[in-house]
Amino acid sequence: MENPNPYIIEMRGITKEFPGIIANDNVTLRLKKGEIHALLGENGAGKSTLMSVLFGLYQPEKGEIYKNGKKVTINSPNDANALGIGMVHQHFKLVEVFSVLDNIILGVEPTAAGFLKKKAARARILELSAKYGLNVDPDALVEDITVGMQQRTEILKMLYRENEVLIFDEPTAVLTPQEIEELMQIMKGLAKEGKSILFISHKLSEIMEVADRCTVLRKGKYVGTVNICDTTKEELSAMMIGRDVKFTVDKDPAEPKEEVLRVEHLSVRSKLHKKNAVNDVSLSVRAGEIVCVAGIDGNGQSEFIAALTGLEKPLPGARILLCGEDVVKKSVRYKNTHGVSHIPEDRHKHGLILDYTLEENLVLQRYFEKDFQKHGFIRFDEVRAYAEDLIGKYDVRSGQGPVTVARSMSGGNQQKAILAREIERKHKLLIAVQPTRGLDVGAIEFIHEQIVRTRDEGAGVLLVSLELDEVMNLSDRILVMYEGEIVGEFDPKTVSVQELGLYMAGAKRQNAKGGEAHEE
Repeated sequence: MENPNPYIIEMRGITKEFPGIIANDNVTLRLKKGEIHALLGENGAGKSTLMSVLFGLYQPEKGEIYKNGKKVTINSPNDANALGIGMVHQHFKLVEVFSVLDNIILGVEPTAAGFLKKKAARARILELSAKYGLNVDPDALVEDITVGMQQRTEILKMLYRENEVLIFDEPTAVLTPQEIEELMQIMKGLAKEGKSILFISHKLSEIMEVADRCTVLRKGKYVGTVNICDTTKEELSAMMIGRDVKFTVDKDPAEPKEEVLRVEHLSVRSKLHKKNAVNDVSLSVRAGEIVCVAGIDGNGQSEFIAALTGLEKPLPGARILLCGEDVVKKSVRYKNTHGVSHIPEDRHKHGLILDYTLEENLVLQRYFEKDFQKHGFIRFDEVRAYAEDLIGKYDVRSGQGPVTVARSMSGGNQQKAILAREIERKHKLLIAVQPTRGLDVGAIEFIHEQIVRTRDEGAGVLLVSLELDEVMNLSDRILVMYEGEIVGEFDPKTVSVQELGLYMAGAKRQNAKGGEAHEE
């Protein structure tokens, strides 16, 4: 007899606890066969935890999981794979020095008489790749391919294992607008072929475009499930945050004053190819304005910021003037103590010491100041009071307050901690790189307000962002970087997103005097 159950997966009453926090509190989720089902919630709402329970990485304290109406037990990812459940994690699980092919077959290697048989596997991967529009080179090394291609490798890993339930955890956090568009098409193609997709996101526009239904979590609890065709972006964001959210930034016109940063003829050598990663860039930022460097990822923005902050050496001939003083040869600490605050692109690598506590991370560049030390000993009571003040002011949520280990916090709360530390230090220049990458609408709204407040209090802000909405909303001036060069300067009030896109893709550039643009 045919099974009348329309659900391929049901998670009923799942509860998962960690020290000091209930990550999932009696959550129910039902996935239909062949649908794209979005899981929406703020940072730290429990989305990734719920999917990690389904994938066997965590065991729930309460609750049951059913597949096609039958109760199942998932003790490990191997159990999940055996049940046809696969997952693409937010931070990819790939071996960098292996080829794409080796990464895909890892753990399910085809062998005969003890020998590895790659030929059939290679043919199967090429066949899957063609069928789902996932054009990847099976022989390329993972360390040499783009982030978008790495993600396709992860998707092929699931398809090669014949998984029928595919979990995508924040799949677009690290992609360019073009790669996001391609991924949406791939997901629709997978659903059409009968795969069932669970898609964790907090980007409302993507959910509206690609999902059939959406389940919303808030602070670990189930809020509801809605059909996408019957809802709006505004309704979803209110369900997710519990209040209405503004999608535009309220700010007065800029009133630029004296110059706080002047960069002259900055070039940085590339580690990947013979051309310079940054080529002869000059720009200035004045107090009281937000200048945004826009561009597609990988066009020299990261190297440019590394040279500014002291993590990379610029080529000879460059000048970096901070309030009139050339700081090219100065140390990172000198820049920190002389007015530069920096929200880095990679919060794990450059923003936090993950095994330190939250309070230790909040005084990383200040512990040696007289407020926090006496006769060379750290005054821990002062550090604690300062940390508690910042945690309250910036709504940094963590299981154990100031003594929470940074690694255990959600990405959004890690980002808020970095923001609090950098904005609360005395600064004349705030360098903010991807300050809202991977954050939900509530956190984005808060961070934008803080950046505007910094500008209004008289600092200059240099913003680097890949999110065009953020570029248009937050900037007072926009500079587009393409292949390591500034190819245009714009006023966000008069330029269109389409026009910016042409410059970002290298189809247009302005001449040196900022005059008429010409087609390349």
